[in-house]
Amino acid sequence: VQLQASGGGLVQNGGSLKLSCAASGRTFSGYTRAWFRQAPGKEREFVAASRWSGATSYADSVKGRFTVSRNNVENTVYLEMNSLKPEDTAVYYCAGSRRNYFPLVTAKEYDYWGQGTQVTVSS
Repeated sequence: VQLQASGGGLVQNGGSLKLSCAASGRTFSGYTRAWFRQAPGKEREFVAASRWSGATSYADSVKGRFTVSRNNVENTVYLEMNSLKPEDTAVYYCAGSRRNYFPLVTAKEYDYWGQGTQVTVSS
């Protein structure tokens, strides 16, 4: 099982990026798919999650700016990030969980992880 995150990069304050996380090795259609991020010197923190039912959950810091979506046919989850701020700078990780409750907002609740993609927002 592999999760491959992509789409990170360098963007100016107020800019946009769209991250993708493609899964292989098993279907994740019945899983919760999520995004976390980790800035230097900080713990990994929850960003957004998408349940198989269509329900979504967001950290307060990204509500109204980020949108999580998924394509179960392509086994891919996305994170569209708008109005980016320098404090959004971090390595972004995608994750998957089989747990049957929602939302799942802690890293320990996730069973599968991607390798991370760097997002840098310049001021």
